[in-house]
Amino acid sequence: MEDKITIIEGPAPIFEQVNDGWALGLNESPNLFVPALTRLRTFNGPALVERCYAAWHRKASIHLHYRAESGLEETAPILAARNVETPEGHVLLLWVFLDGDGVEYEMDSGDDDQMDDYPDE
Repeated sequence: MEDKITIIEGPAPIFEQVNDGWALGLNESPNLFVPALTRLRTFNGPALVERCYAAWHRKASIHLHYRAESGLEETAPILAARNVETPEGHVLLLWVFLDGDGVEYEMDSGDDDQMDDYPDE
């Protein structure tokens, strides 16, 4: 049986680009995989992190199983997991590998008002 963490309801996860050297260095495959981070709200984050650690201890893999924005079911190997407790509840941080052929990045300057500083000429 394959170990997995399944998102059963809610929107498709949002994946963020990872530029950490440790995550980039984990790709030892002939295929191009892109490390990404997703943040998921959960009722019991510590149990999900423990499930990941147990799989890795057995030298097994564990995957995130989710429904993409297209509506298709997809999986991504989980390479690291961490639980963070917030006032709203548990947030599970999952670092995953995404297929490099299907990854599209959205660039965000982080400052939408920046263009207001430069009047049209």
